[in-house]
Amino acid sequence: QLQLVESGGGLVEPGGSLTLSCEASGFTFLDYDGLGWFRQAPGKEREGLSCINSIDGSTYYADSVKGRFTISRDNFKNTVYLQMNNLKPEDTAVYYCAASELHRTVRTMCTGRWELLPGYWGQGIQVTVSA
Repeated sequence: QLQLVESGGGLVEPGGSLTLSCEASGFTFLDYDGLGWFRQAPGKEREGLSCINSIDGSTYYADSVKGRFTISRDNFKNTVYLQMNNLKPEDTAVYYCAASELHRTVRTMCTGRWELLPGYWGQGIQVTVSA
């Protein structure tokens, strides 16, 4: 079946680091050139954090994570990663990966309405930043 499965979340102290992984099964990232990470905190809308074009490697980062988070992908392993450094309490959220057709740009994928993304979503993984 077609799935995206996130892993690597958990509890971390402020200033710490985590790496999230998202592995696709049933399809290849090459079929969905837009890959991204989103998060949803309690009481807030889902927001795009970082997106990458699996073909040319172009990336987009939201201002809230730029300089702290790094997105990467391994097309052979069908896995996209999010390296998160200098984590803050406000980073606490459920993190979701997504694979979507890029009809425009990775910026558009990350900044547009997530509800309209054509593709697949992972079930989400909890990241909690707390002392």
